[in-house]
Amino acid sequence: MFRLLRWLPLLLLLPPPGSPEPPGLAPLSAGAPPQAPDLLYADGLRAYAAGAWAPAVALLREALRSRAALGRARQDCGARCAAEPGAALPAMLAASPGPDSGPGAARSAWEPLLLRAALRRAECLTQCGARRLGPGGAARLRVGSALQDAFRRREPYNYLQRAYYQLKKLDLAAAAAHTFFVANPTHLQMREDMAKYRRMSGVRPQSFRDLETPPYWQAAYDTGLELLGRQEAALALPWLEEALQESLAQVESCRAGCEGPEEQQKEEEEEGGTGSQGGLYEAIAGNLSQAVENVLSVLLFYPEDEAARKALDQYQAQLGEPRPGLGPREDIQRFVLRSLGEKRQLYYAVEHLGASFKDPDPWTPAAFIPEALREKLREDREKRPWDHEPPQPKPLTHWKDVLLLEGVTLTQDARQLNGSERAVLDGLLTPAECGVLLQLAKDAAESGARSGYQGRRSPHTPHERFEGLTVLKAAQLARAGAVGSQGAQLLLEVSERVRSLTQAYFSPDRPLHLSFTHLVCRSAIEGEQAQRMDLSHPVHADNCVLDPDSGECWREPPAYTYRDYSGLLYLNDDFQGGDLFFTEPNALTVTAQVRPRCGRLVAFSSGVENPHGVWAVTRGRRCTLALWHTWAPEHREQEWTEAKELLQEPEKEEGEEMPSRDPAPEPPSPRLQRVQDKAGKPPRVREEL
Repeated sequence: MFRLLRWLPLLLLLPPPGSPEPPGLAPLSAGAPPQAPDLLYADGLRAYAAGAWAPAVALLREALRSRAALGRARQDCGARCAAEPGAALPAMLAASPGPDSGPGAARSAWEPLLLRAALRRAECLTQCGARRLGPGGAARLRVGSALQDAFRRREPYNYLQRAYYQLKKLDLAAAAAHTFFVANPTHLQMREDMAKYRRMSGVRPQSFRDLETPPYWQAAYDTGLELLGRQEAALALPWLEEALQESLAQVESCRAGCEGPEEQQKEEEEEGGTGSQGGLYEAIAGNLSQAVENVLSVLLFYPEDEAARKALDQYQAQLGEPRPGLGPREDIQRFVLRSLGEKRQLYYAVEHLGASFKDPDPWTPAAFIPEALREKLREDREKRPWDHEPPQPKPLTHWKDVLLLEGVTLTQDARQLNGSERAVLDGLLTPAECGVLLQLAKDAAESGARSGYQGRRSPHTPHERFEGLTVLKAAQLARAGAVGSQGAQLLLEVSERVRSLTQAYFSPDRPLHLSFTHLVCRSAIEGEQAQRMDLSHPVHADNCVLDPDSGECWREPPAYTYRDYSGLLYLNDDFQGGDLFFTEPNALTVTAQVRPRCGRLVAFSSGVENPHGVWAVTRGRRCTLALWHTWAPEHREQEWTEAKELLQEPEKEEGEEMPSRDPAPEPPSPRLQRVQDKAGKPPRVREEL
């Protein structure tokens, strides 16, 4: 009851039922100070976790509004303090740095003035923040870096879209999903959610709108580059100039908000904008003076740039007599001098106060870096690529000689799959062999002898059925006459074929052993696919417990820590969905995707370097032979040897007593059965694709 009363005022922020929702987030009422965004966000997540969808929406929306209002207040204070006497940056010195001297000529006089201005500005910002935001000012409402990153990645919109979906507000759910997806285009779950929304009848094309205002300078910059690529310099120039000014304004906005990571990104992007303008004025009515200004501005960043120096010589030759007042653009001079002054202070803090700072700019002169740090930075910059990059895979031509199986080809190597120790090989099975193994899976399922999951719904999703068949179970069914012996024999043969290829490709000097072989089929359940929002198999690693938040993968139980390499041999492609995909350790960023087909093997190392999952199977039946390999002989698959021996036994004459071969699954050992009975829980289920 108390929790409901706590959320009740925020319910008033929601529009009445049936009323149109504003296209974005409405501003706070005039004069109302923003609340703490971090506390609102935390309460919103708690409401979301409790399934209180309406309070979750209200709290998350209020967190976004408060953060936006806090940002506006900081920007207003920053602009006001920049204009106050004593707090504004010192005026540009008369002696402008030339292309040969760089900014060093003005530095000695600039930095003391900059330091005094920075201190006065800090005092002004504190006072302004207290007036605008109440006692404590911006410091009281400051959020941590983790929460800043969450807002920067637009994570509140991910929660909002799911809450709106539960409230049957599909139009707003699609808008929130689109807003999140714009900032996270590689987010695999949102990519799938977006596809679902597009298929829903209640969602219109105009529903997919960005509820945040994207930086305008980026659009202007892209337009300018597009026009420049079409050799339309006269049209490109105004767009690039606008992008430059907007970019510099964004830098000031980020400074006001004290958002260091964003500020560094803007500096890098601004640098690209200034560099792109060098030489453009040459094409416009002979305005060589402005062309010289642009080239001199580029030389402030890169004094040794050969192309810029050649362009400068050309423009000066065309101008004729020297023009003493001609120098770099004033706005760029101010940016460079201010940036270098701040970096000198930052490096002082690194050297003497134990602070940390990673300079994002390659153009920072070495003289600004303390001698004690200079050598280490030089080593980092000159580090050879092979000191930190994995060994390059061998070319495809090499494997034509190594892969001895006729008809097998290497289709994609690790480089093409954007990862390490992963490969796609085709031709391991003929269509006829795929048919035999598919028939084996079908016959085993119809016999009621599904091993592992009993043919019930998949343990990974309620929208699919999962069937599994081990090599020993296949051999037992073949001896009982429930399935054809040809299929059971081929299952053994193909698993050895995959093992030998995996060893030849990844581990030629160290033997690999099969540790587990499983023929698995997953089938879409009809009538449950229309608004499905999950995966067929969540992202995971095969020999460690993946923690997407930290990017760590803990190689400890319950993971199968002895697995070293994995293989997935596909038997068919007549289904929808079901593609295999690899991700970064965050389980969000998709790095590669593979479409199943008959005879295609995807082989990869089993650790954190290869997190993978399976997209939802939305129609049909997907069958795969999943195999895991190990370097440890003690973990080799004993059932494989038993199955081989069983299939080699001669058939018994009619009437001769045969030992009972019950096709029902049996525990691996009596000890495991006793442990299972005592705990009252089934043994740990193996995860297969």
